[in-house]
Amino acid sequence: MMSKKIFTKSDFDYLLPPELIASQPAQERTGSRLLAVSGGSLNHLQFSDLPSLLLPGDVVVVNDTKVIKARLVGTKKTGGRTEILVERIESEFVALCHVKSSRGLKEAHEVEIGAYSARLVERVEDLHRVAFDAPVAQVLDEHGHVPLPNYIQRNDTPEDEERYQTIYAREEGAIAAPTAGLHFDAELMQQIENMNIRVVPITLHIGAGTFQSLRENDLSNVSMHSERYSIPQSTRTAIDNCEGRVVAVGTTVVRTLESANATGKDRGETQLFISPGFKFCSVDTLVTNFHLPESTLIMLVCAFAGFDRVMHAYKVAVEKNYRFFSYGDAMWCEKHEI
Repeated sequence: MMSKKIFTKSDFDYLLPPELIASQPAQERTGSRLLAVSGGSLNHLQFSDLPSLLLPGDVVVVNDTKVIKARLVGTKKTGGRTEILVERIESEFVALCHVKSSRGLKEAHEVEIGAYSARLVERVEDLHRVAFDAPVAQVLDEHGHVPLPNYIQRNDTPEDEERYQTIYAREEGAIAAPTAGLHFDAELMQQIENMNIRVVPITLHIGAGTFQSLRENDLSNVSMHSERYSIPQSTRTAIDNCEGRVVAVGTTVVRTLESANATGKDRGETQLFISPGFKFCSVDTLVTNFHLPESTLIMLVCAFAGFDRVMHAYKVAVEKNYRFFSYGDAMWCEKHEI
């Protein structure tokens, strides 16, 4: 009997020319390319071709989280530029935040943000609890920036307020977009619904941890960041009664549905880490973007569609000049049965 392969973080590395990292969205949402990974074959399509891959009876599940303008830039009263990225609003005036400063950080430091101020209350693992002198939502509305990932090396623009958001975003709370959903426009959604295919939402509020690289090469004891999720009863009913495939639009949908399956709860917090060897029970097909090397997201995709198949698809995507990451192109992946 062949021994089971033990994966490490470095197994999920790949060479990516920097020029293939998309810094701008495609001119049209559906104008991205779509690499279909089906069985042992790869098909090069446009995202507008997605309906041709769907079948009667399928249920398409999307993440309706809405990205907030979570990035704030201020100045400490002692001097020094300070960046605050709101991870989670805990109450009207208090939030858990990632904080970076050019001159170090101490508790009780105050940061001036326009006419407002924010005070570092305490350290909470990798985050800071920050108290604002005005409602957090108000400060973000007046001074917040779209929290573009660090690999998009430019300042956010008014266009990003629309394009770094899905057209079906409803529930505020994410600080990163569910990027597989960025490819859908109203016309495509209508085309899918006209095929009598249900499109139903879940909500998972994505945190900054989605971009964090793993600290250890060993995958046996990975600790994921915690994210809030919920599944409406109407979505649960549609999935339970699905006569075709459950098609997850994005890795966040996969983590939500598989977390609910594991816990029996349609609302809660998830720290589920998915890597090769995981047994999927809730999802049959995945639509996803191309992800960072050695990230937990590429590990999830490899677990779903097969390690060799996915890593080969990434190699081909690089050779064919696909665009990578949040504003890049997409993949259609069918589940690989272990």
